[in-house]
Amino acid sequence: MGFRTKQIHAGVTPDPVTGAILTPIYQSTTFVQDSVDDYMAKGFSYSRAGNPTVAAFEEKLAVLEGGVGATAYGTGMAATTAVMLALLDAGSHCVVSDVVYGGTHRFATRVMSRFGVEFSFVDTSDASNVAAAVRDDTQLVFTETPANPTLKLTDLAAVSEISKARGIPHVVDNTFLTPYYQRPLELGADLVIHSTTKYMDGHNATLGGGVVAATEELQQRLRFMQKSAGMIMSPQVAWLTLQGTKTLSARMDAQSANAMEVATFLESHPKVESVSYPGLESFAQHELAARQASGFGAMAWFEVKGGVEAGKKLMAAVELWSLAENLGSVESLITHPVTMTHGDMTPRERAAVGITDGLVRLSVGLEDAEDLIADLSQALDRV
Repeated sequence: MGFRTKQIHAGVTPDPVTGAILTPIYQSTTFVQDSVDDYMAKGFSYSRAGNPTVAAFEEKLAVLEGGVGATAYGTGMAATTAVMLALLDAGSHCVVSDVVYGGTHRFATRVMSRFGVEFSFVDTSDASNVAAAVRDDTQLVFTETPANPTLKLTDLAAVSEISKARGIPHVVDNTFLTPYYQRPLELGADLVIHSTTKYMDGHNATLGGGVVAATEELQQRLRFMQKSAGMIMSPQVAWLTLQGTKTLSARMDAQSANAMEVATFLESHPKVESVSYPGLESFAQHELAARQASGFGAMAWFEVKGGVEAGKKLMAAVELWSLAENLGSVESLITHPVTMTHGDMTPRERAAVGITDGLVRLSVGLEDAEDLIADLSQALDRV
């Protein structure tokens, strides 16, 4: 089956009792067993360990990414947390992309570090840096591509080859491109993380996360952590995300087309220092973007001239773009990472990975492109 067919039908069958075409919301804590001898015969006992609505979404996510299974969580950060807790022992080592979501950086440096886990944040756009950073006690390689917010790319096939040669699992945060545009498991990765809050939901309605595993052994480690730490997604959120996922490809295509128009406009604006969007030929890793993924996504950023103050003025001047930290929704969102998503990083840490004072991140939505451009134009005129 093709991707569009899978995104609608995978994991979903009509309700056997009523024939309802949508998976029911099984809002139940516990499930009655027929007998002690037949315990778990129906597959569920307690919703912290598994729920039918959540299971339907997990199956869909696994099918879309091409994995053996998936686990769903209450947030995207819970998914990242589950991976780190499941795969990193106390006192071990992890190689991480130098540019990652601010919450990932915070959890690694302020939480996992308390248990003696060491993190090497390296420029994974050059696979040789990964090879050089791997140590005897390295237990995980964690990459995010495109990276948040700079959109720096990692060659997933090259990093996966290095990881496999050392017997180290490679996990990829695929939130920005989704399995519709990028297939990390097919490029050799072992695990894929999603903040389902973003494009999988697509409507600013839920918080959720997911992890897809390439092997049954990894799937069981994640399932154990999901149950033991009580991280499972709620049935209501799973149901809403099941519906959002059905339109993923249509939304991604339309939003990506809008992003290209917006980025092209910004490239020629006199108050814009630079523009970064993988679909532009000026993007430093355009060739890798075209080779590794089937689409360029709907995330872009530009450097407004004037630094922090100019960025703040721009945030205050936009009218159609919503000032918000989320991304991937049908509404277009604008963010100033230095003062918002990556504010927990020190100025030196931000500068080292290219998160500059005037960097403005765009999550391009489904509005008419000409309206989005007109709003940015009037806002830039007021900076």
